[in-house]
Amino acid sequence: MLFRVSLLAVALAVCAAPDALSQTARARASAGADLDARFAQAQADPALAQQLLASGRKAAAVCANCHGANGNSPSTLVPNLAGQNPAYLLEQVRQFADGRRRDMWMEGMVRALEADEKIGIVLFYSAQQVTVHPAADAALAARGQAYYGKVCFRCHGTDGRGNAQIARVAGQQAGYLSKTLTLYRDGKSPRADSIMQPNTRQMADADIAAVAAYVSTMP
Repeated sequence: MLFRVSLLAVALAVCAAPDALSQTARARASAGADLDARFAQAQADPALAQQLLASGRKAAAVCANCHGANGNSPSTLVPNLAGQNPAYLLEQVRQFADGRRRDMWMEGMVRALEADEKIGIVLFYSAQQVTVHPAADAALAARGQAYYGKVCFRCHGTDGRGNAQIARVAGQQAGYLSKTLTLYRDGKSPRADSIMQPNTRQMADADIAAVAAYVSTMP
């Protein structure tokens, strides 16, 4: 009797699992659609955009501990958010929220935000100016410029500013860039990106250091 009950329980669990998964997928899709709709509304309505940006400035006070008060991180290992493409930044927020991009701190913080706060933070950071510092090693940056001009520009643009789907890398923290490129190259990135992985596979440590040194100086 117990054996039959156990089998029934397993069968019910198996049958219920796909439905639970589909409900989760539908919830994520709905949340994404709502966020996109609200973002589009803000882009079309300057008054709403300013209202959300103001709320985003307040919400970003917590983010300042790591990313800096104006989106310029005080740590070379933490990314600058200032000047990042707003649509790209919103997608990263969405990925942290639904688990496609993994980071213990970011996931918890993003999930605690309301939709308007998420959009407000994105609008706030994208409106900030990146602080760019001159290269500490001009020769290393020059080698990075040559490598960037052969490979990286094809997606990130000659100015390093990317687009709605591709990150702005210009002015990014060199330490963060080096860490991210290394993780992509070694297949250990906490986010899935089919474009970056093959394009970094052949990079030597010296290439990564050079590209990071150059890109961090781009305005």
